[in-house]
Formats: sequence, C-alpha cells, structure tokens
Amino acid sequence: MPDLGRVEGMSGPLDKLEQWEDFVKQRYNPDKKESEFRQYTAEAPKGVQEFYRLNHTHQTREFVLRKKREYAALGRRQMGVWEAMEYLNTLVDESDPDTDLPQIDHIVQTAESIRKDGHPRWFVLAGLIHDLGKILCLYGEPQWAVVGDTFPVGCAWSDKIVYPEYFRFNPDSANPAYQTRVGVYEEGCGLDKVDLSWGHDEYLYTVVKDYLPAEALYMIRYHSFYPGHKEAAYDYLMNDRDREMFEWVRKFNPYDLYSKSDSRPDAAALRPFYEDLIAEYFPPILRW
Repeated sequence: MPDLGRVEGMSGPLDKLEQWEDFVKQRYNPDKKESEFRQYTAEAPKGVQEFYRLNHTHQTREFVLRKKREYAALGRRQMGVWEAMEYLNTLVDESDPDTDLPQIDHIVQTAESIRKDGHPRWFVLAGLIHDLGKILCLYGEPQWAVVGDTFPVGCAWSDKIVYPEYFRFNPDSANPAYQTRVGVYEEGCGLDKVDLSWGHDEYLYTVVKDYLPAEALYMIRYHSFYPGHKEAAYDYLMNDRDREMFEWVRKFNPYDLYSKSDSRPDAAALRPFYEDLIAEYFPPILRW
C-alpha cells in the first residue's frame, strides 16, 4: 500500500479525517451540558480550528457550483459499491502510530448497528455507504472540500454554524446579494434548490440518487448538515417534504456518530450479506 499520509487530498490541518468526526461527536454529545458547548468549541484541537478556517474561507458559492458541475459528469471511475468501499479503505495511513480501524470497518460497524435495531434494508444500506464520498480525498481534493459541517452558500450564514467568525475571510462576505436571510433563494423553496457547501455528502448523493428511496438519499445528502438537523437553522428555506424527511436524517445521525467502537467487525464474513443487499438496489458497476 502506498504511503497515503502523503496523498495530496490528505494533506491539511487534520491529522486524519476522523479528527473532524471526533470533534462533531463531542460537539453534539447529548449528555454535554449547555455551559460546556461553547467551551469545547474554543478548546477544540488547533488542527480542527484551522480546518474550519480554511473551509469557511474557501467554500464560496462559485466554488460550490463549479464542483457540482465538475462532478456531475461522474467521469472519475467506474466501480461497484464494494469495490468503492475497498478503494476508500486505502485512506488509512499505515504510518499513523495511533492507527484506527480501517474505513471499511467503520462503515460496516455503522451498518451493523442499524441492522441490529431492525431498521429497513435501505436504511442499513445507507449506513454502509454514507461515507463513500470521502474518496474525493483520493482524487486530490483538500480536506476542507471533503468533510466538515455543511451549510448553505448564497445566503447569510447562520451563527449556528461552527466557527461562524471565520466567514469574515470568505469572499462572499463582500457580496450583498449573498448576505440577506434568503439570499439568492426564496422562502420555503426546499433544500433541493439550495446549494450547500461541497463535500462527500453531495458527491455521493450525485452518484446514487437514481437508485435509493428518498429517505436514504436525505440521510446521505444531509447527514453533515448539522446546522439544519441539529441546530434547527435554515428552517425558512425548507419545505414540508424536507421537514418530513429530516426525521429520517435525525434517526440516522446517532448511528453515524456513536456506532464506532474498537471492536473490529468481520467484514469478510459479513460481505455475502452486504453484497446481496447492494445488488438489491445497485447495478454491478456505478459511475463515480
């Protein structure tokens, strides 16, 4: 395996992508007291703070629209879902002295937790694949264009977004059209008409949008939209369908944040079950 700590897309302030997930897990810990909330934000690792400075600086509306056009062609690779899981697995840096479980184990853990609780098969599948968009790192995309809490671009930034003070560095802050409550959108227009910051959620949604039920697609597309599903920000851009579907996003969120453990699942033994599940919804080869 190559030294993936040197992959261009992995360079950046985060030691590894999971550092962002650990931050989110702590930030939205349901047992955390309100008085601890802002404290933790201020005391987050410097790498996380620098990551969000870069994210909030460079996620302009022009950047988002350009990336959506670029990846809409789905011309990067052709591979099946399990092959994509193995491809994502190469993001593990073998030189990391604190080696975590491989990516494939993390996503199988998520899916197994969902299956154990008796949820529908499409829900289990959403858990299995929800992070596959992180292969953007293997295309050379920087961390700030792969992970991070997502948020609308083209309208005023909510103060519920983590580190909102960093938006002062974003060129869109000088565009009056983007600094009103609804910006370029309309009240109640629906999130499908709203451009969120670019990352692994939107990319995977683009890949799988023709194959899964709407509930699963909302989980995939909006699971990092914490200002929306955790902080209740931007409700004025949502329509009734969004509000209904966000109940599924909220059901999914605990599995995304809290299903990981140090107990390694037997991915090889579970593979026949998951390959059968994948084949129920997807063709053998997908365009990425």
